[in-house]
Amino acid sequence: MRVLGLSAYYHDAAAAVVVDGRIVAAAQEERFSRIKHDPAFPVNAARACLELAGLQPAEIDLVAFYDKPFLKFERLLETYLAFAPRGFTSFRHALPLWLKEKLFQKSMLVKELSQLDEDVDWAPRLLFSEHHLSHAASAFFPSPFARAAVLTMDGVGEWTTTSLAIGSGADLKVIREIHFPHSLGLLYSAFTYYTGFKVNSGEYKVMGLAPYGEPKYAALILEHLIDVKEDGSFRLNLDYFDYCTGLTMTNRRFDALFGGPPRKADEALGQREMDLAASVQAVTEQVVLKLAQAVARETGETNLCLAGGVALNCVANGKLLRQRSFARMWLQPAAGDAGGSLGAALVAAHLYRREPRPSNGAADCMQGSYLGPSHDTADSVRRLSAMGAKFDVLDDDQIVERCARALADGQALGWHQGRMEFGPRALGGRSILGDARSPTMQKLLNLKVKYRESFRPFAPAVLREDVSDWFDLDEDSPYMLLVADVLDRHRIAMTPEEQQLFGIDKLNVPRSSIPAVTHVDYSARIQTVHRETNPRYHAVISRFKALTGCPVVVNTSFNVRGEPIVCTPDDAFRCFMGTEIETLAVGNCFLRKQDQDPALKERYEGKFVLD
Repeated sequence: MRVLGLSAYYHDAAAAVVVDGRIVAAAQEERFSRIKHDPAFPVNAARACLELAGLQPAEIDLVAFYDKPFLKFERLLETYLAFAPRGFTSFRHALPLWLKEKLFQKSMLVKELSQLDEDVDWAPRLLFSEHHLSHAASAFFPSPFARAAVLTMDGVGEWTTTSLAIGSGADLKVIREIHFPHSLGLLYSAFTYYTGFKVNSGEYKVMGLAPYGEPKYAALILEHLIDVKEDGSFRLNLDYFDYCTGLTMTNRRFDALFGGPPRKADEALGQREMDLAASVQAVTEQVVLKLAQAVARETGETNLCLAGGVALNCVANGKLLRQRSFARMWLQPAAGDAGGSLGAALVAAHLYRREPRPSNGAADCMQGSYLGPSHDTADSVRRLSAMGAKFDVLDDDQIVERCARALADGQALGWHQGRMEFGPRALGGRSILGDARSPTMQKLLNLKVKYRESFRPFAPAVLREDVSDWFDLDEDSPYMLLVADVLDRHRIAMTPEEQQLFGIDKLNVPRSSIPAVTHVDYSARIQTVHRETNPRYHAVISRFKALTGCPVVVNTSFNVRGEPIVCTPDDAFRCFMGTEIETLAVGNCFLRKQDQDPALKERYEGKFVLD
């Protein structure tokens, strides 16, 4: 059976194709439209996935959408009635859109699907999953576990904000839920808004900012904003929030509690924002750890799967791993709404059509999350030549050697190889790589390549066989969803003067022998690189290790701030020419900036709306 899964109309629209229970392709619409977090119907992503699967639209048996719009509309109405008349402003803004489009989403989806093939009768093929069931399915069915507890946490689906499911074989049942307006994801988003970042976009910035601060406000949050029980269940005090009734996340009472209005996006970050970030991160970790402990105690399950936006909080994930409430954990790399498309397809395959779940041995079924389109050498040569690029076409060994030497020489390397990753992280398919040993690489990449805030940390990509020699971790972390500390023997001791520094002043103090990937608290967001899923990526880092003695490189997404990760060779060349990246490898094509026509350079950073 062939299933097309879809998520759309909120943020991070995506498509996925599952054939006979096996994941064949998945991609986000933003990569094709070049609109960050694009919520539109994912027509380009769907076409790409069908092409990767070798299917015509008429060959699709079922189309599964990731949530149920009628239940969302029910939440809107009941929330308005519960808070009336306070909620009238937000209700007045939302109702026309719901009446025009979302309430009649089935007919709208049928109309949109006709873009794939107008001769297909799509209506009888269309199914609707539930939001958190889609998340849970995306976490359990691709996991390597025969049985597992499945915890999903996000802002809100239809009504649910947190759910517990039990997966066994090809079966999956949600057994417990926490409902809107009580939401750990919305609590974190409230602080994202209050510290001056975009909701549903900037939460990872709050996580990255947290180590610069102290959790001075954690007790205040626990006293006034959230009541956390011993089993991790919680309730928010809605007196401090405005997301139920207004057009912002927080209100004046929230402002008074934390000493002033929200930071504006163009204002400098201060110590207050750093301490607020540290505080909401600490509270989030406390809730996640308590929830997991209770789940392990009550279910007796030894495996845990995670999905939903909160599962992208890799700092909390790292602490959850070290807590050892479960013997093993698996995290869906596309944990947010994009992954709902994959989950919906898996719900249709396994829960609706009762297809058996395919086995992948000890490995998961995500294929390293390399599920998007690729470009062969001939296509890359054609595209780059059409753009006026100058390049050498090398054989496999030569491209590995040239790239490893560029990294060893301290150059930033654009890396466009193989199939594009599914999910928010660049995992060695569409990455920018650098020398982790460089004390200036972090600042260089942030300010001159990414054009983003200087405090933002970068992730280490490390050979799986070497991870425990450098970090306090000896687990697979292929999806960059676990944080662990750099081992003591690689750290650089701080002077008494350096220990007295506060906030952003800590940034320029080298913390270890791999300073470009060591955060101010000696932590790192780790990607383990596996020969089985990405042999060329593994080969380049192995050759870099042979040249330098270090099996660790910087890995960050191939884009500038506000731009989606690059998709095609054309996107890669434009980003290369619009930034200060010195070298670029597109398949077997190797480019040096100094060889390019200066007329092709452009002020690239101004082309995208800042995130």
